[in-house]
Amino acid sequence: MLLFVGLGNPGGSYANNRHNIGFMAADEIVRRHDFSTPRRRFQGQVHEGRLGGKRIALLKPMTFMNDSGRSVGEAARYYKIDPAQVVIFYDELDLAAGKVRVKTGGGAAGHNGLRSITQHIGPDFRRVRIGIGHPGHKSRVQKHVLSDFSKTDRQWVTPLLDAIAEVAPALVEGDNGDFTTKLALILNPPRENKSRDEGDRKKGPN
Repeated sequence: MLLFVGLGNPGGSYANNRHNIGFMAADEIVRRHDFSTPRRRFQGQVHEGRLGGKRIALLKPMTFMNDSGRSVGEAARYYKIDPAQVVIFYDELDLAAGKVRVKTGGGAAGHNGLRSITQHIGPDFRRVRIGIGHPGHKSRVQKHVLSDFSKTDRQWVTPLLDAIAEVAPALVEGDNGDFTTKLALILNPPRENKSRDEGDRKKGPN
């Protein structure tokens, strides 16, 4: 069994914030893979389902971002899950908007949600880092992460979340590289195949 966790802040006023892209990714996984309706557990909302033949508990902490670790810690202890079986989806300032990287372990890099989780289960969990871009100066960071995605942003956010949900089963086997490779192929299909398809359309039917 694995524990998937989407990070964000609860409440309608935060729903479309950049800081909530972890919640958004979790919601899309639930929708695409027909997870159960949510239950209130572990100071959060829990959906259950299966990916790649394995049981998944998907948690959205309702503790606010800074205290996410309390919710994650409760769930991990209940399911008797090691940190390596915990996968966190969250916003990453230090990645360009729309970029995704996956790694295991590491520091919090100023992210209060990660810092809280580390305090409760240690640092050796897996991280799906979803880039939201940096505003350019640390004085603008709080406003940036707590502001909504714009209409222009939605042109990359929507397909990105859809692709993350589609390839989420690749995370089940613990192969971080397989996940990112499949994600890249969806978001940036090979030019050769694309050019061939366009050429065939120009030729028309035989």
